[in-house]
Amino acid sequence: MLTEEELNEIREEVKMYPIPSAACISALKIVQEHRKWVSDDAIKDIAEELGMSNEEVDGVATFYSRIYRKPVGDNVILICDGISCMIMGYESIYEQVKEKLGIGFGETTADNRFTLLPISCLGDCDHAPSMMVNNDHYNELTKEKVMDILSKYK
Repeated sequence: MLTEEELNEIREEVKMYPIPSAACISALKIVQEHRKWVSDDAIKDIAEELGMSNEEVDGVATFYSRIYRKPVGDNVILICDGISCMIMGYESIYEQVKEKLGIGFGETTADNRFTLLPISCLGDCDHAPSMMVNNDHYNELTKEKVMDILSKYK
């Protein structure tokens, strides 16, 4: 069940659009901001609030790689695996993060500190390889740079 705070925020967003369903992405982001992910129950509640079907809301949620449909750790690492990053050494960056954290793509550390996910493009091809941690963007990655980046997140 959506909280009163979530519902109020969603209803404020709906006011900005000509039809309620146009606020679907905003509603998903609001729920994720509060809970860190969007559960099946939240999908159902959002659908009801916006006058959409569960399938329509789930279709939007699963289209966007930054809407998380499973629980994630405190810090979400997105490593770009697009062609430019691949050419510029993404694989060694991934291997280093994987070794350092002891997890692969789609996994979360035992202490719930990090979740590691691939992302098809971060739009930073001229500064590849790149990654994000939460909303922080990093590029021109090296093994040394990655170690410094990871040490910033608790």
